[in-house]
Amino acid sequence: MHHFTTLQKSNKIMVVDLYDPMHLEQLEQARDNGDVGWRNQVTSTTEVINAQLERGDFFLCASERQRLFWLGQLAAVGRVNPDNYLADDNLNKLIAIAPFGMDSRPPQHERKAIRGVTPGIGEDDKVVIWGGGIYNWFDTPSLVRAVAQVAERHDDIRLFFLGVAHPNPDVPEMAIVAETRRISDQLGLTGKHVFFNEQWVALDDRQNYLLEADAGVSTHFAHIETTFSFRTRILDYMWANLPIVTTDGDSFGDLVAAEGMGVAVKERDVDALAAALESMLYDPEAAAAARAAVSRVRDDFTWERALAPLVEFCKDPQVAADRAHDAAVPAGSVTAGSRPRVALSPARQREMQFHEIANSRHGVVRDVRLATWYLRQNGVSGLRDKVQNRVRIMRESKNGR
Repeated sequence: MHHFTTLQKSNKIMVVDLYDPMHLEQLEQARDNGDVGWRNQVTSTTEVINAQLERGDFFLCASERQRLFWLGQLAAVGRVNPDNYLADDNLNKLIAIAPFGMDSRPPQHERKAIRGVTPGIGEDDKVVIWGGGIYNWFDTPSLVRAVAQVAERHDDIRLFFLGVAHPNPDVPEMAIVAETRRISDQLGLTGKHVFFNEQWVALDDRQNYLLEADAGVSTHFAHIETTFSFRTRILDYMWANLPIVTTDGDSFGDLVAAEGMGVAVKERDVDALAAALESMLYDPEAAAAARAAVSRVRDDFTWERALAPLVEFCKDPQVAADRAHDAAVPAGSVTAGSRPRVALSPARQREMQFHEIANSRHGVVRDVRLATWYLRQNGVSGLRDKVQNRVRIMRESKNGR
């Protein structure tokens, strides 16, 4: 919606997929942009999401905990209101759980991809696959250190990072990538026990890598991004029927532990992570039990089941109850959008007013409008704090900090 203005103007029924809480992601992804850049990135991403929340007719999310989170944000922008409540007092007509899914057909191995292809990885080695990119919210340093521990007892362990350089130029290489490489080099693991695949693997080719692995791994730090994440790489591990080693604290970590699909460990616990890897790679009974559990659970995540709520909605799509008036007005009509889509809270109205001023053209008029706004909202002391902060930022910028 942010880029395609025709969506903003359209009165058609709109479904919004909220599987990725991008503003929580930006708390980690953009933290290397400097204080001002970091704050601006989180703020602008939140605004983009709020615009979607204010406009959508039906929303999808990836888990029960995500649904609770998004209900809170929907309430904050005025969408949890009498109209939608009268239509469905559980709000299932407003937001449903429809996560990513997996192909119901088992993957087929079509070519050699890792074993005997990547120098240093042999046919009989134990391969742990990291099935995606390396981002700042992932705890790859602990994983590399855990592999070093296991390698002291088992020289045939191999950790293979499936994707390092992201094909999307808008996704920069994050600081954690360099840190992971540094630790691996420092421990003498690179090219011997730890391998970085520099090329992004095509979607239709990934099964060849997955099926040559003995276990799948995903480790992350425990923070707000983790709490509401949905790691789609875990679905790939389930699709390939791999035992899973992961960190707890997210929805998949809880599922792995509850269903016995592998081992979920506490964040940053290198010893526990090493023990988990050793169990899934070198204990045949434990690995077989994990594979059996994965095989039992994965049918719940096929596309047919995952998207069932969306399929049902599409059979009889409805405009959200609180948008019925707007949808009845033809697009382009002079009365279209003449009244607010939702009753925004006073706090949200103030926020929108502020950003309208802040995003206006630079100059004395803009600065006076901002100063007046701060004075009305926060009083003289609030205005003084903002001026002092502006002066500090200008000094730091001038000094090249």
